[in-house]
This record gives sequence, structure tokens and C-alpha cells, in this order.
Amino acid sequence: VQNLNLGDKIFQVKIPTVEEHSVKDGKKVVKPKKIFPGYVLVEMVLDDETWMAIKSIPGVTNFVGSFGTEKPRPLSEKEVDSLFNKMGEVTTKDKVAVVMDFSVGEHVKVIDGPFKEFTGVIEEVYPDKGRLRVKVEIFGRGTPVELDFVQVGKI
Repeated sequence: VQNLNLGDKIFQVKIPTVEEHSVKDGKKVVKPKKIFPGYVLVEMVLDDETWMAIKSIPGVTNFVGSFGTEKPRPLSEKEVDSLFNKMGEVTTKDKVAVVMDFSVGEHVKVIDGPFKEFTGVIEEVYPDKGRLRVKVEIFGRGTPVELDFVQVGKI
């Protein structure tokens, strides 16, 4: 985007992914997994300049929803919201509704999920995802777990 001098017309480029949890060599591993391998989401002003610039990038064959020389059909707000929810992200309109009342170092109690009734200390807050990393004591050891805002309550 910067090389093409189109920063004022191309706002966001995303590869749709979800977190894939697995256990490897006895350790929990979290890796991103592409939802649509080979596809990229681009939020941009669609005009001849941006359309041709994107199509000229090596490896880009076409836009979804465009046939030959037709310009593509933009995704609806509902489609974008659905994708962002699948990726574990909140959309801009949802961010306004989220009230973040948590801070690092605060003691909380888990009120929902597999760690229900555990208490812990907030290590990190991810307001864009509506999540927290909380260190809870499991079998005498402090273990960081990632939880949604709604899964914890203040003590």
C-alpha cells in the first residue's frame, strides 16, 4: 500500500484467520489458521486506480465477485461482521458497545467457562478482542489463560 502511494485509498488489508489450539510435545500451541487460504480482505475505495494497482500485484489473479473486466461487488456490512466474528474480532460498531472496566494487576474471579470459580490477576487486556490474559493458580502454579470480558467478574 505504501509502495503504491495509495494509503489514502486502501485502509486495511487482512488475511482472515482463526486461532487453532493444539498440543505438541505436551505443550499447548496456538497458531493462526487461514479461514480462506489464498484470499485476502481489502478495505479500500474502489476506483480504477486501486483496482488496477491491486490486480497488478504478483500473485493476485482476480477479485472475488468480478468476472473478467467487471469490478467486484463489495462485501455487505453483515458479511464483514460475520467474518470478523469468526476471526474473534469485534467490528467498529461493536467496539463502541464494549465497556472496558479492567486493568492490569486487578484481581478477578472467573465466572464462566472451564476455569469457573478460579481467581487470578489480570496480566494483559486486549480491548480490540474483548479479552483478557489472567494468571490463575492451577495445581499450585500460576498459569496464564485468555478469557472474554464476560467470563470474569471483579472481586
